[in-house]
Amino acid sequence: MNTETKNIEFGAQRISIADIVNVAFKSAPVKLSNDKTFAKKIDAGVAFLDKLLKEEGHIYGVTTGYGDSCTVDVPLSLVEELPMHLTRFHGCGLGDFFDHDQGRAIVASRLVSLSQGYSGVSWDLLNLLVEMLNQDIIPVIPQEGSVGASGDLTPLSYVAGALIGERDVYYQGEVMKSAEAFAKAGLKPIKLRPKEGLAIMNGTAVMTAVACLAFDRAEYLSKLMTRVTAMASLALKGNSNHFDDILFSVKPHQGQQQIASWIQHDLNHHKHPRNSHRLQDRYSIRCAPHVIGVLQDSLPWFKQLIENELNSANDNPIIDGVGEHVLHGGHFYGGHIAMAMDSMKNCIANIADLADRQMATMVDVKMNHGLPSNLSAASEDRKYINHGFKAIQIGCSAWTAEALKLTMPASVFSRSTECHNQDKVSMGTIASRDCLRVLQLTEQVVAATLLATVQGIRLRVMQNELSMDTLNPDVAAMVEDVSSFFELLDEDRPTDNLLRETIGYIQQQRWDLYEK
Repeated sequence: MNTETKNIEFGAQRISIADIVNVAFKSAPVKLSNDKTFAKKIDAGVAFLDKLLKEEGHIYGVTTGYGDSCTVDVPLSLVEELPMHLTRFHGCGLGDFFDHDQGRAIVASRLVSLSQGYSGVSWDLLNLLVEMLNQDIIPVIPQEGSVGASGDLTPLSYVAGALIGERDVYYQGEVMKSAEAFAKAGLKPIKLRPKEGLAIMNGTAVMTAVACLAFDRAEYLSKLMTRVTAMASLALKGNSNHFDDILFSVKPHQGQQQIASWIQHDLNHHKHPRNSHRLQDRYSIRCAPHVIGVLQDSLPWFKQLIENELNSANDNPIIDGVGEHVLHGGHFYGGHIAMAMDSMKNCIANIADLADRQMATMVDVKMNHGLPSNLSAASEDRKYINHGFKAIQIGCSAWTAEALKLTMPASVFSRSTECHNQDKVSMGTIASRDCLRVLQLTEQVVAATLLATVQGIRLRVMQNELSMDTLNPDVAAMVEDVSSFFELLDEDRPTDNLLRETIGYIQQQRWDLYEK
């Protein structure tokens, strides 16, 4: 990741997507702010709830049941047991589990919201969440079971359950009960105060955390696909005039212009303009800035939506301890994240389709302008039995088709649930999970296409149709770096491990691209 490890302070300042990424992947240490205003909000919220309970106030989720059961008054003798029951009956999550890093992002995202000071939670709860991150005790959270309104109730119940010592966690490379991990770390489970179970669970932390991680990958992918396009143009003896700055000045989408400028830079256009005999290259090259540019222009909008949700109090009810108000609403509704993720996965899938078309062009002798069939580097006498990138290109078709299939927006599939109390829901968590899957598939296609462009450039050099010393230094360095782990494909061999290695490098953001 192209982020720097730093202390992340919760409670008095805005938390960024980059902060969540740092907590997730670099285990950046976290702490609570000692800002007096922040402390006042936390103290006032706890005191106000205690006051209401003492006066037998009627508080949703504190002295009543949950959701449709809000009409059920809970006797004061049972109020303290209610949060525990909430965590337990929501322990029905299924599907794959979020991995360790994703779990860190989820815990951090919930901590951001609770640290806004409008959830009525105690210092004990906040401090234990901080210790869980700093000592790397991370809840094991199933991915399925949230409709994205009333928040991520079921997956977040695994965070709440871990806090009271009843659920599994990742700790020291193992999965164990949180009570056992706490004991090893010198910590103790807490007893949830009234409202605290609801405060942890009734929010958008899962979908928002996933959105933060998706944004980071999408931002890098936009740059990587730009570099891959430039390399594909080189491999195909493309026309660098397609990315001219005057040309793009007349269609002033800033992100699109940025992509074109980066490609023009990579093609070393001003020093070595490449004017092929073709007046126009195929759309997958010529229109690449228009495809990648949609994502590039959307990134600021996605960032705004995600970071606003991240830095919000998004449970129910909102507890204004300072002003002594209990405010019932629907801030747990994940519509903004759903929109961002449904839109992002559309942009990303189009990147997969673009890369797939570039790959298809490079392997086809009818379109690749003199490159060998399937980009095979086999010798003349052995070309008859070698197949180069043939199967990899088929794989790209499969991965792209699956990515495109997942572009159906999850947010349009709202369903009435929970006895029609939750009668309009966001499906934001499903949209976020879909987006991660589309990113994975697209990274697979781009990894394959990157390898193909390197093979193509090396073949042009071998054919004396291209010289490495005329390449932009950044492009030349990337070709050399990829060639350090990718041996020229001359004889057929399995490439699955190579592809996985390349995908790993993409997800680790191995290459610094277009740093300003």
